[in-house]
Amino acid sequence: MNKFLSRTRNMSLMMAAGVTFTLNLIAVVLISVLSINSAEAIIVGGGVTGGTALTQGGAFVELTAPFVAPFPGTGNPPSSVGANNFQTPNLYGFNEDQNILLSTTLNVNVGTNIASGQTVASHYVFFDPLNSTSITGFVDFDATIIGIATSKPNLDASDILQNSLVTYLSPTLRGLESNDSVSIDSTNLSRLLIDFTAASPGDYVRVFTQFSPGASVVPLPAALPLYGTGLAIMGFIGWRRKQRKAAV
Repeated sequence: MNKFLSRTRNMSLMMAAGVTFTLNLIAVVLISVLSINSAEAIIVGGGVTGGTALTQGGAFVELTAPFVAPFPGTGNPPSSVGANNFQTPNLYGFNEDQNILLSTTLNVNVGTNIASGQTVASHYVFFDPLNSTSITGFVDFDATIIGIATSKPNLDASDILQNSLVTYLSPTLRGLESNDSVSIDSTNLSRLLIDFTAASPGDYVRVFTQFSPGASVVPLPAALPLYGTGLAIMGFIGWRRKQRKAAV
């Protein structure tokens, strides 16, 4: 009898350990799946190549919302841009809505107007120095640039693609001046070239690219083998439990 009880106890402990292992495995798999699905990498780089911003140590900085501006301003919500709340020689960029099927045509100032029915990925690029500062630089994306909005009317019309986590301040002051320019690199159609001189409240443009591979969700089946293994272990434990009950 003692041997039977000991064996039964050992089997119970093994079963409990198996269940714990399985639950931990499933938790890890679910966390991995959620992490994969939230991954984005559509802005892939950038740099400051000239102007007084370069001599001041300016560099390209990719922002990921939510973020905190260096000078957020009293009363401004987190992740705000457009109200002299950065004041650095850096060139900034962040991703907006990705891989959106347009229901209306978007007019652009550089490139080709984007017709309804096309899929686009949107990005915001800006320069917000403390004082009047010049800058030349670039931003690289993981897809071909279709067009760039630089005027207030075109920026306003494309606000349907804003990043929902970002607050866009001073919208009436958006748009480049005559001495500012942006272009698409003729030798690299995924590279934005900028040439700005800005002070208050800075220069802001919106870049539209083709479908962004980096923003697309990694297919769930890539994680299914691990998930299937967890389910198989649980099923095996349940089957063994039934077999033991039947034997007793």
